[in-house]
Amino acid sequence: MNRFKHFISQSFIGGVLVIAPIIILLLGLRWAVNSVQALIAPMTTPLVRLTGAPALAIDALVISLILLTCFIVGTIVATSAGRWIQNFIDAHLARFAPGYRLIRDIIQQMFGTNSNSPFTKGEAAIVQLYGTQSPARATAIITSRHSNGWYTVFVPTGPNPTSGFVYHLPPDCVEPRPDIKLDAAFKSIISCGAGSSELGVIVPPSK
Repeated sequence: MNRFKHFISQSFIGGVLVIAPIIILLLGLRWAVNSVQALIAPMTTPLVRLTGAPALAIDALVISLILLTCFIVGTIVATSAGRWIQNFIDAHLARFAPGYRLIRDIIQQMFGTNSNSPFTKGEAAIVQLYGTQSPARATAIITSRHSNGWYTVFVPTGPNPTSGFVYHLPPDCVEPRPDIKLDAAFKSIISCGAGSSELGVIVPPSK
């Protein structure tokens, strides 16, 4: 009887582990689709009424036009005149909308277009946040080196590496690891530490 109960419970749990991620993914996709439709509704609703076309076709058309507009704007911004226009707009928007610059910087950091972005220009390191006598170690990204030898590092949080903490540490607490690629470090952080053994985090390489 106990074996039968164990079999039933294990089968049920196994089914949940398979089906639950699929359901969550579908719910996430539905939320994303509904959010996009709500954002473009001011443009799609008049077109649907005017043309009588299916709403889905109008949604696809509007999204295609938005993507095309992004491509055209990106092409223009790549020119010197376009960069001047962008800087002019940025300066005025930052003056009248203080939150604009913060939002812009976050998006640039996420897409790696910021020249100072730690996600593209940083260097992986293993740091001891609580001094050399502490066994605790953390995966970090070196964001700045100072003239006195100190480092400024960014320690991402898992599973979301875009958030984290900034620390200023002496050189004896920072072990730069050029052998660790940034994508491998972020993969481990996103996985909440899984794969850290492949990075050599616990046992540092011999020098």
